[in-house]
Amino acid sequence: MIYKLEHKDAQCGARAGIVRTAHGTFTTPRFMPVGTRAAVKAIPNSVLESLGADIILGNTYHLMTRPGIEAMAQLGGLHKFMSWDRSILTDSGGFQVYSLASLRDISEEGVAFKSHIDGQKMSLGPKESMQMQQVLGSDIAMAFDECPPALSERKDIEKAVNRTLRWLKICYESNKEFNEKEGGDFPRQLLFGIVQGGVLDDERRRCLEGIMEYDLPGLAIGGLAVGEPPEEMYRVCSFLCGGHMPIDKPRYLMGVGTPEDLVNCVMAGIDMFDCVMPTRNARNGTAFTTYGNVPVKAGRYALDEKPLEEGCSCPVCQRYSRAYLRHLFNVGESLAGYYLTVHNLYFYLGLMRKMREAIFEDRFKEFAAEFLETRKRGENG
Repeated sequence: MIYKLEHKDAQCGARAGIVRTAHGTFTTPRFMPVGTRAAVKAIPNSVLESLGADIILGNTYHLMTRPGIEAMAQLGGLHKFMSWDRSILTDSGGFQVYSLASLRDISEEGVAFKSHIDGQKMSLGPKESMQMQQVLGSDIAMAFDECPPALSERKDIEKAVNRTLRWLKICYESNKEFNEKEGGDFPRQLLFGIVQGGVLDDERRRCLEGIMEYDLPGLAIGGLAVGEPPEEMYRVCSFLCGGHMPIDKPRYLMGVGTPEDLVNCVMAGIDMFDCVMPTRNARNGTAFTTYGNVPVKAGRYALDEKPLEEGCSCPVCQRYSRAYLRHLFNVGESLAGYYLTVHNLYFYLGLMRKMREAIFEDRFKEFAAEFLETRKRGENG
């Protein structure tokens, strides 16, 4: 069994479960720290483990450009390369091609583009994406898809859904062949399909139905948090989870998001998330707390002896003041970004644990209302 639904909240769509991979299990709801280039920025693996990160995300596009597929094959795959013995999910690389590369040319075979690093001509399609993810050896691989902006015109959404489903067939066959070659009673690499369709309910449903024909072990929702209002993202998630997505498979919302996004989308029925926000914002001087965000570089914290969040048990809040952390940023000390990253990941992973507990106690709606109101008040100012 790959996914076990443990409990669904009696009042909303929030659910708690367990996902099994070739490198162990992790509980849901689950936030996955982003290790784009075989590292979660500024954080050693030992710290990630101590924070309870049982699965992290790696990026196919970036690892394809550096160190490259040949090097990764010679080095034995991503787990060995970065010395990580827990689960890894890799994205397909498609989103980065669309967002970073220049002079893209989309065809039935995939996307021809120039690298954002050195301008080298490259191509990435369903065959290349699956090959790279198999070399990386991730536990969960994402199917290669076309990700249009959520508010694209209907004709563009329809074309993207059609191409996503055609490419899925290639990904499915490649994944099946890979797992058969690897052998064993449990799939070496789980393939998740990605539901596209913008904010059009009929296209989302059509894409989902096409994906479900392959009976994949997991499903993802792509093409959100790319320009549409948050409320529209929540609506699409509620639509898909509320009667269309199967209950016996994990549901992954890609590239999301703020603490408010996580709570609202768990309430809709989402299980898994990833986002660079807690790490990137930390390096830029913003800490996430229950009581609002703390822009720690602001002058009002120069003499503030309080921790980032009162009552937080993370090692940073247990030891350092806002004034000290502000000082580290002001003098350009690299520890500043490290400390805020530790706190932010502790906050995000801790938020998932709190949501999981509320689900088991059938009080998720009350938890969500209180959390969202407290964040809105922004008591930290």
